[in-house]
Amino acid sequence: MVTYFRAVDEVFRALADPTRRQILDALFERDGQTVGELADGFADSMSRFGVMKHLAVLEEANLVIGVRQGRTRTLHLNPVPIEQVANRWISKYAARFTSALVGLQQHVESREHA
Repeated sequence: MVTYFRAVDEVFRALADPTRRQILDALFERDGQTVGELADGFADSMSRFGVMKHLAVLEEANLVIGVRQGRTRTLHLNPVPIEQVANRWISKYAARFTSALVGLQQHVESREHA
């Protein structure tokens, strides 16, 4: 169980940074990019080394997976940890909120028909 919470903490930490979210968005748009290709997209705002530091955090959180093919290493988005966080945290709270909205709708509709 401790491992699960550590993994979730790493995902939240990785997603907390806007640059890392932009990197994930870039991989969502075109999966399988190299570090150089990703760094080119951030050339105006940071160095290749800066991109590599962000990628290390994303890989630690298992949000990005590097695949080596010969001398080339491509990076791929792994959406599973985000889905796990959504299922564990967001869905739980959204269900309560949506249930309240359904109850409110039923209450309003019952008063309209009365």
